[in-house]
Amino acid sequence: MIAFVSGRVAAAGPDGAVIDVHGVGLAVQCTPATLAGLRVGDQAKVPTSLVVREDSLTLFGFADDDERTVFEMLQTASGVGPKLALAMLAVHTPDALRHAVASEDLTALTRVPGIGKKGAQRIVLELRDRLGGPVGDGGGVRAPARAEPWREQVQMGLINLGWSAKDADAAVDAVAADLATGTDGAEAPPVAALLKSALKKLSK
Repeated sequence: MIAFVSGRVAAAGPDGAVIDVHGVGLAVQCTPATLAGLRVGDQAKVPTSLVVREDSLTLFGFADDDERTVFEMLQTASGVGPKLALAMLAVHTPDALRHAVASEDLTALTRVPGIGKKGAQRIVLELRDRLGGPVGDGGGVRAPARAEPWREQVQMGLINLGWSAKDADAAVDAVAADLATGTDGAEAPPVAALLKSALKKLSK
């Protein structure tokens, strides 16, 4: 297992980053929140999990060891592969997922693209005794803890992709305005969706 990679951030995109480790570029798939903390050109140490398939070796990267632990635990549930586990962490923090599973909050789980009601029920059934309770100070409150700083995460994502801070700010403001007028009190979508919306604003 590759527990972490450490080196210069050579590139970053909407779905992952490339870390230059002694001249070898390692592609690491990450959540938007993890990517928001990676600046191209900076040194970074990223906890990782290596997923081995017959035709591929894929590195997944995380903001911290707890996120990686939850990612690996999620995959012990039937029907949950690495892509879906990563999607779950893109929508919810680790503690939010622990809280959702412990409290059998199917609504929170079905907010993740690819998880229906039956899938959520299976995840609760198989993981409620393995995932444990929330460990942070938020008491397991779900996604608002991650949704609140979405502006900064999207801004950093745009800057990592090469846009100026001024352009990134303008795009984030435009997306925020759309949310205010279009969803009227609803929760912000996942950061990945917001980042894509911001990129559309910049491409016009």
